[in-house]
Amino acid sequence: MFRLDGDGRNKPGHDGLERARLTFAAVRSMIRRDQLSALEARRIALAAQGFAEKRPDAAEAAHLKKLTRRLGLLQIDSVNILVRAHYMPAFSRLGAYQPALLDKAAYDGRRRHLFEYWGHEASLLPVEHYPLFRWRMDEAERLEGIWGGIAKAKRDQAAYVDRLLEEVRARGPIAASDLEQAGSRSSPWWGWSEGKRALEYLFWSGRLTTATRRNFERVYDLPERVLPRAVLAAPVPDKAEAQRQLLMIAARALGVATEPDLREYFRLKAIRFPGRAWPSWSRPGSCIRSRSRAGATPAIFIPRPGCRAGSRRAPCSHPSTR
Repeated sequence: MFRLDGDGRNKPGHDGLERARLTFAAVRSMIRRDQLSALEARRIALAAQGFAEKRPDAAEAAHLKKLTRRLGLLQIDSVNILVRAHYMPAFSRLGAYQPALLDKAAYDGRRRHLFEYWGHEASLLPVEHYPLFRWRMDEAERLEGIWGGIAKAKRDQAAYVDRLLEEVRARGPIAASDLEQAGSRSSPWWGWSEGKRALEYLFWSGRLTTATRRNFERVYDLPERVLPRAVLAAPVPDKAEAQRQLLMIAARALGVATEPDLREYFRLKAIRFPGRAWPSWSRPGSCIRSRSRAGATPAIFIPRPGCRAGSRRAPCSHPSTR
């Protein structure tokens, strides 16, 4: 394994694999400088994304849960050449694993530890982050920040949208193909029916969530019948605090990032925190400005051990430094 020591040089280890394993001393030596080489920046990013960790002999549910907390999201994608794209990140970091582990993590009733929502794009997200997206659901309910066709469905057919919500409440989990009066599709391929657009509005606004998937088709149900009760009862931060916590999660997952990179991780628009300037939205000492010789101005997140993203305690340590 290759190790980046404090002097920034690659040194071969016992297995010869070209992976970036950062020691805490190495990271400390980097942040004392106001510049990073492109090599150093790449290795911090690879370590932050979990590529420095040794693969388990046999990947289990606990490994997958740890990985999803490290990454903060898995983007769902219909691309299915070898396997659907959201199954690939775990394979690239954990090695061979059973895809059923991810399905169970996302769709196993109230025992699930992932839920579907708009994170980067459609994403699988840790359930404990559900409160951090309530502001986005509230904005969607006001027809803000959502796709035009979905907003139009609510504006033009509000009564129909309300009837669909009551149908789900009465019948239980429903896919768009289950609707008795789904309406016509806008095109034969990716065009959604009126019913699908209405269901997606209810999903975006948080009135419905994903219960499961059937042949990749989303099946909708009420959040109170799907998500863990503790998650639904958790305190909901205001928008500014929720976005601050999402930025911290992004920083921990990226390791090195420009300001737009941090915002793009969860599709956040330009952010202004009252009385704060970048990068003072983070806790003191948790975000260090440095310039890479590659030309970017990254915000390098090297917090201390023992703290979770969003904690009000002292900044926590980057996973790659443990």
